Amino acid sequence: MLNPAQGRVVDPILSEYVRGYKQPQLIGTALFPRAPVAQYGGKVIEFGKEAFRLYNVKRAPGGATGRVEFGYEGKPYAIVPGALEAKVPREWMRDASQVPGINLASRAVNLVMRAMALSHEYECAQIAHGAGNYDSDHKVALASGSRWGDAVDPITDINKGKEAIRSSIGMEPNVLEISASTWNKLKTNPKLLERIKYTTVDSLTIQMLANLVEIQNVVVGKAVVASGADDSFGDIWGNDAVLAYVSDNPSPNNEEPSYGYSYVIEGHPAVELPYWDANAKSWIYGVSDDVTPVLSGMTAGYLIQNAGAD
Repeated sequence: MLNPAQGRVVDPILSEYVRGYKQPQLIGTALFPRAPVAQYGGKVIEFGKEAFRLYNVKRAPGGATGRVEFGYEGKPYAIVPGALEAKVPREWMRDASQVPGINLASRAVNLVMRAMALSHEYECAQIAHGAGNYDSDHKVALASGSRWGDAVDPITDINKGKEAIRSSIGMEPNVLEISASTWNKLKTNPKLLERIKYTTVDSLTIQMLANLVEIQNVVVGKAVVASGADDSFGDIWGNDAVLAYVSDNPSPNNEEPSYGYSYVIEGHPAVELPYWDANAKSWIYGVSDDVTPVLSGMTAGYLIQNAGAD
């Protein structure tokens, strides 16, 4: 059986392993990058227009120096602890008296991390596509006939969103999130195909779209989730699109507006000490990932609803 001393050898190895874990096609951290914090609750530091004001920076010899105040405590955030376990049945092991090898342990942790990452992705999508999280200047609902599968130019809608963000925070968005259904509409959009007809490629690519809209990072949300009694699959990211300016230095103390963060307790995710469950005849591997996505700067984002709808 695994004693505590042996467990402490396995635990740090697996904890480092899960901190580098990335699941393909999950894009929530493009809008809500992980920002380590030391406490489970606090205030989101928000920034106004102080940096855009003109100040009298001149002073007479011996005169008083002007002073600027910046940043203020905004909405509170609270990190909700998250944890999940996976079991390694005794029957999976070649020698039932031994602790699972690193391969079986990593497979168990992988399963847990996939589930937890998907849960975080769902949380991010619910915030990003929640129309109630935006004011009237930072969202638009496209009606039938004006959606991106119709004979319209999506770049017109994207440029409106870019300007709404630039006029609010002084910076243009550096992320465009589109759902899988929206991407499928864009690939057959007649206006975009007209723009690329003289290129050597046969179809629109993500990089071409990024070049056309002049946005550094274009991500497609392809994750699906099983729900309901029959476990039917549905797209996590629906049929909307989101423009956002996201800081490339994610930190709650970063002195610039940023669309969102995933506040995560320092040192997480962490693999808990494995333990033996005699009733299940299994080793149990638990992972804690105390992380919560937060919309820290609504004016740094722009929601385009129904972009990929029929």
